[in-house]
Amino acid sequence: MRSRRAVRGLTVQAIAGSHVVLLGFDLDLRLCPGLLGFAIHRTDHVEDEAYWLEGLKTFAETDPKRPAGTQYATNQHPIQGFTWSDFTAKPGYRYTYRIEALTGTPSALTTFRRVSVEVKTECEATGDHDVFFNRGAAASQEFARRFGQMASLESAPPDDPRWAWLSRGAEEAMLAFVARATDRHFALRVSAYEFRLPSLARALDAARLRGVDVQVLYDANANPPDTAGAVFPRDVNRTTARAAGIESLVRDRVTRSDVTRPPIAHHKFIVLVRDEQPEAVLTGSTNFSLGGVFGQANVVHIVEMRSVAKSYLECWHLIAANPDHQMLRTELTRRNALQVDLSVGAPLPLRRAGTRAVFSPQRDRAALDGYARLAAHADGALFMTFAFGMNEEFRQAYRSGKAALRYALLDKLIASGTAAARRQAAEAEMVALRRMPANRFAVGNRLSTNRFDRWVQEKLTGLNQHVQYIHTKFMLIDPLGRDPIVITGSANFSEASTTANDENMLVIRGNARVADIYVGEYMRLWNHYAFREWAADRGGAVQDSFRHLDVADQWWREYFRDSARSRQRKYFSGAPR
Repeated sequence: MRSRRAVRGLTVQAIAGSHVVLLGFDLDLRLCPGLLGFAIHRTDHVEDEAYWLEGLKTFAETDPKRPAGTQYATNQHPIQGFTWSDFTAKPGYRYTYRIEALTGTPSALTTFRRVSVEVKTECEATGDHDVFFNRGAAASQEFARRFGQMASLESAPPDDPRWAWLSRGAEEAMLAFVARATDRHFALRVSAYEFRLPSLARALDAARLRGVDVQVLYDANANPPDTAGAVFPRDVNRTTARAAGIESLVRDRVTRSDVTRPPIAHHKFIVLVRDEQPEAVLTGSTNFSLGGVFGQANVVHIVEMRSVAKSYLECWHLIAANPDHQMLRTELTRRNALQVDLSVGAPLPLRRAGTRAVFSPQRDRAALDGYARLAAHADGALFMTFAFGMNEEFRQAYRSGKAALRYALLDKLIASGTAAARRQAAEAEMVALRRMPANRFAVGNRLSTNRFDRWVQEKLTGLNQHVQYIHTKFMLIDPLGRDPIVITGSANFSEASTTANDENMLVIRGNARVADIYVGEYMRLWNHYAFREWAADRGGAVQDSFRHLDVADQWWREYFRDSARSRQRKYFSGAPR
């Protein structure tokens, strides 16, 4: 839900997802001299609470010098920025946000403009799409404040409160989806790359005992063994099935057996079938593993549309037969019917609103090229995540794309597999891209010290080896515009994910509710990692000095130049571009 209001030169737009409310501000430039920041007051109409939201920075003059990690009310230490996100919102709640522009001095702040907006957050499970983002940020101040430096998660019991906090509804959504299959009238069809989430395996066993027809496919390719001789993920997938007593329900998925390094069976979906008719499908970027649910950033996306569920069930049956790879590519390409128009000047590869699924492997790069064309022609703003580096097609979109604001969220600046001889040039290219005024890049990182800005030290969960931070694979095309497009699923935006691996993507056009949820979560993660990457670049010497709020009347000026911050102010406040 979106709500926008302007009063006497101050404009506020609220974009409410499920767990995030994103606030964008704009103030007439003539009113900015003397602006000390914005205070944000929230009224919770469900729990009947009202209070000032809090931030971490303080004025030097009125700094109470409290312990690291302390937060301060924004009516005393305001926000010096033109966007702010409330990460404490709850799904299905009604809130009123009152934004006050402050002037005066730190010890005598005065409100000179005030605007209130009311929104209702989206329920995660409503309508045709149920969207559940995990926390994806164990290396965070909130985690450290809540749980301190506790023992390793890997050995934690199931009732350890850290699991639920990190899951943020993702694991619960998976288990609830399986629980919908109540008796012999139901079937569950699972396709997995990693099948090593014990709670899911046990839930499938419980479904079997209820009479549900359960069948699981998982990746069993003969990948190169590690130093201990184990083949990932085949061996751990088999161990998980054996531990849950469901060996009879699973079968190996071998993409190709005639090559040394076969493409991977990278799906993560479950189809719910009732009386032989597909009803819904659970998909997304989340591997069925502890690291997928509780570690790196991921999304569980459930589609309550029979037509979409049917396409996933058909894909499951196709790959269950372990077909010849070339035949599978040809058949999936035919079924996808992408309607991709790659002619010169064609702005969109989709001609109508709705939801459709795209499956790989495909015979050619049409889907990937179509996504790249969408990125290049995005009007307003582009948002993308990259777990394994940015392909050239998308570097070109960030180099010369149409969007005035282009966000990229990366697990690493360049892909881990980049050849040593290419690394320096590849890094220089990415650095040049991120310096362009339209581009805003953030790369996964954490605060490894408790000295910087009096923030507390952060630690990772230890549940992930290769992708520590950003594992989601989604693209948002002008999500706040009149015709938003969300592309999300298991496939990285790469040639291998298009023409080689088992993959699936949802393409959702014209659904503002889904777009609002995704853009709020995107900015939650982007802001989280943008600051941590900036802090990591500064080194220990700079970390000794606390950066107080500005009183020299300079902080707001960057938001009115030809800069990424100025473009951000305009986009999120809904100001004319």
